[in-house]
Amino acid sequence: MSATATAAGGRAMVNVFDGTRLLYSDANQILITVMDGNVVSRGFQKKASIFFPDLPFFDNLGDNYTFLASADGYKDAGFVPVKINPKIVQTVNLMLLPKSNSLNFFNATWDKLGEAKPTAKALFAKGAADDGAAAARYSDLEDTNDGEILACLLNITTAMDQIQLPQGTVLDYFKAVIWDLQGDSAMARDRFYAWADPALISQVERAKVQGEFADAPHGLHPGATRSYKQIAFGEANVQLTFHENDKLMIDGVNCIKIEPDIDYYRDPGAHLLLEVAVNAFGSLTDPRMVYVLRWIAGQRAGIPEFNPLYTIQKS
Repeated sequence: MSATATAAGGRAMVNVFDGTRLLYSDANQILITVMDGNVVSRGFQKKASIFFPDLPFFDNLGDNYTFLASADGYKDAGFVPVKINPKIVQTVNLMLLPKSNSLNFFNATWDKLGEAKPTAKALFAKGAADDGAAAARYSDLEDTNDGEILACLLNITTAMDQIQLPQGTVLDYFKAVIWDLQGDSAMARDRFYAWADPALISQVERAKVQGEFADAPHGLHPGATRSYKQIAFGEANVQLTFHENDKLMIDGVNCIKIEPDIDYYRDPGAHLLLEVAVNAFGSLTDPRMVYVLRWIAGQRAGIPEFNPLYTIQKS
């Protein structure tokens, strides 16, 4: 190490969860790796919660730690940076996703949606002839593309409902979802299209001044006129892409088309090279990975738990 550690060590509590958002309980042991540039600790753990009481502390950039978790049959998870300090215990919550998994929508049915997410349910019902038609339209997505489109819809709407603007949340400005499964505005496992109150643009502009959003390139979105990306987290930020030339009158509001999605990475270079390049070869952003990254990022940010109602279970 390039610097000498001080006597007082840093402390961290690592908790490992699975795709059900409950503490990991599989029989396979968890390999936890802790690094400050060098490997500080690496070993198998039988418990899902592990306390590290005396991590080397330098009072410089060497205190930005990386925590990684892995287990047989699961995809690796980690978070960086975690700045340790002897005065506080850093809590690091990670999620291990089973490599062989299935989406469970038991708690995301139409009947349960109204109590858990009334704003989202009202949005999803818009434009349907009656509640039965809305329920059928929504429920059909569970059987479309192995449920990935429904998972995407729940991921993005849940995230937007957590983004506070100067007035209301992002989701408050959405007026209707476009339920097409084919064509230029088709729902997919990485995005959907909707109609939104154009007042959302001024709200996002104000949030940009406050450092919550940044301008994002919109050239990769055909027909788009502008785009903004949330910059609150290192990963899994919401991007709002506006198609201001496409309009529809809804409830007396001349709405504009909007295309929300969630990228894996905040850094534009990483997004362009790693995610867009992968998408170009036919593998769109996976809603399962968005689920994991957004949950971990929210845990580190100390915001209410990211709960899109569905869970990911081991097959």
